[in-house]
Amino acid sequence: MAAASFSVYSQDASDLAKQLANPIASLVSVPFQANVDWNIGPQDDGERLTVNVQPVVPISLNDDWNLISRTILPIIDQSDIFPGAGSQSGLGDTVQSLFFSPVEPTANGWIWGAGPVFLLPTGTDDLLGADKWGIGPTAVALRQAGPWTTGGLVNQIWSVAGDDNREDVSQSFVQPFFTYTTPTALSVTLTADSTYNWKTNDWTIPIGLFAAQVFKVGSQTMQVQAGPRYYAESPESGPEGWGARVNVVLLFPK
Repeated sequence: MAAASFSVYSQDASDLAKQLANPIASLVSVPFQANVDWNIGPQDDGERLTVNVQPVVPISLNDDWNLISRTILPIIDQSDIFPGAGSQSGLGDTVQSLFFSPVEPTANGWIWGAGPVFLLPTGTDDLLGADKWGIGPTAVALRQAGPWTTGGLVNQIWSVAGDDNREDVSQSFVQPFFTYTTPTALSVTLTADSTYNWKTNDWTIPIGLFAAQVFKVGSQTMQVQAGPRYYAESPESGPEGWGARVNVVLLFPK
């Protein structure tokens, strides 16, 4: 009986892992994603810890459509990002995405969603946020076949209001992702959280390879993910070389 119960849980956990590989799955989750970056600034002596609190809340609109709310609230601790900058700790700017997504995949197996994305000036320090309100479109598309999830997420944000003394925002985000999920709920993901700044005409491209496992602690189901990131491209003042990510996701399946 115990073996049978474990087998059932393993299948459930594997299904949850596959849902987590889908950014617009109908699954309530609260990730706490910690990213560590080094070699920041013209002298490469700056460092930054960013903990992104990223609740995902699906809302059923009707039998055919869901609305998926994805929020990213950064909590940042950084130092020496340029000579004389000192240290800053606090909140960064919030990115709020809303995806309208069909309940069922297309006939070809595509899962997709699209909607607006908003930039909210929640930064608590001039060096932690842009002090601008922004808006733009966002979309995601993916296919899940067997253990594989392959897809991409994009958005474009333009500033529309805020401090006139701060530089306007025009920024594209492009995130391809490839995930392999095993029957034991172990997932391996290759991704690149690429950002293009249209004002400075430069890319920031950290490529990450992460392993994740779904398990239970008491009655709480969660996933822990960790792995390295490498900056294939970054501005002169941006992070360089290797970084790291640890992600703890609290899951609330129906």
